[in-house]
Amino acid sequence: MKNPPTIKDVAKRANVSVATVSRVLHNLSGYSSATKDKILDAIEELGYQPNAIARGLVNKRTQTIGVLFPAVSGYFSSTLLHGIEEYAHSKGFSVIVCNTQDDGKRTMKYLQVLREKQVDGIIFASAEVKDEYDQAISEMRVPVVLVNTFSQKQIIPYVKIDDRLAAYQATSYLIQNGHREIAMISGTVGDRIAGSPRLEGYRQALEDHGIACVESRIAYGTFNMESGSQAMERLLEGGVSFTAVFAASDEMAIGAMGAAMKKGITIPEELSVIGFDDLELSRAVYPSLTTIHQPLAQMGRMACEKLIALIDDGEDVASSMVAHKLIERESVSPLHRPS
Repeated sequence: MKNPPTIKDVAKRANVSVATVSRVLHNLSGYSSATKDKILDAIEELGYQPNAIARGLVNKRTQTIGVLFPAVSGYFSSTLLHGIEEYAHSKGFSVIVCNTQDDGKRTMKYLQVLREKQVDGIIFASAEVKDEYDQAISEMRVPVVLVNTFSQKQIIPYVKIDDRLAAYQATSYLIQNGHREIAMISGTVGDRIAGSPRLEGYRQALEDHGIACVESRIAYGTFNMESGSQAMERLLEGGVSFTAVFAASDEMAIGAMGAAMKKGITIPEELSVIGFDDLELSRAVYPSLTTIHQPLAQMGRMACEKLIALIDDGEDVASSMVAHKLIERESVSPLHRPS
C-alpha cells in the first residue's frame, strides 16, 4: 500500500524547505506569494493532508473540544450534542464526548482524560459544577462554557432557559384550562439546576392562583421515562386525587402517560399531561404531548460558538438566557366539571 504524502514530499515537489511549507500551512509570514502558490499547487497535486498532531505542535492547538454529559444516551442530551457537533465540525473542530453518569469519580476521570488529550476547551452540560470539577478545570487552563446549567460560585459563561419561569407557565396553563388538582413529577431531589427551579415554578404558580400545594401530589424522578412511569404509579397509589400532571421532562411525561393508560386512564379526557423540553419524541407519541419548548440544538450551537470564540480570541463572552415557549398539542384538555 502506498504511503500517504508527507510534508517532505510537498517541500520536494515545490522545491522549498520543509520549514517554508510549515509556515504556509500555519499562515505565518516569511515567503513570497509565488512560493505560496507553488506550495499550494504541490499540496493539491499530491493530495497532502496536514497532520492534526503536527499542526498542534506548532500552534499548541489540537482542534478538539471535550463535552461532558451526565447521560449521552438520552433524547435530551443527543439533541444538545447534535447542535454542538454541527457547529464544531463547521469550524474544523472534533468533539470528544464523555458520559459522566452523574458520578463524581467518573467526571474527575474524564477531566483527566481530556487534560491528557490536550483539548482546546470544554462544554459542561446539564450537571452541577461541583467545587472539585471547577478546580480540575482551572488547572487545565482551557476555556469552559456551560449549557443547560450554571455555576453557583464561579463566573462561567452559560446558555440556558429560565427553568423556574417555564415551569410557572406550564402550571399556569393547566390552571387556565380549569385544573386545580395538579400533580407534579419533579426531577431529582436537591437538583439545583433543573429539579429545584422547576419545582419552585410549579409551587409559585399554584400559590399565585390561590391553590394550596399538596405535597402528596409531588413525586420525584430522574428525568427518564422509567422514572416517570414509576412516579405516576406512586401518585396513583397515593390516594390523592388529581386531574392534571406537570412533568419536569418530556421523557418523564411520556413514561407517566404510559403508566396511566395501563391503568385504563384516558389522556386527555380523564387526565391532562404537560411535559418539558419539546423533544422530537413528544410529537411522535399518542396523544402528542403538550410541552415547554427549549431549543436544545440551538443551545448546543450557541454554547459551542461561545467556546470557540474563547479559544480563538481569548476574550470574555456573555452568558445567554434563551427564550422558551409553550407548545399546545393533544395531551391537555379543559376540565369539564359535572354540573
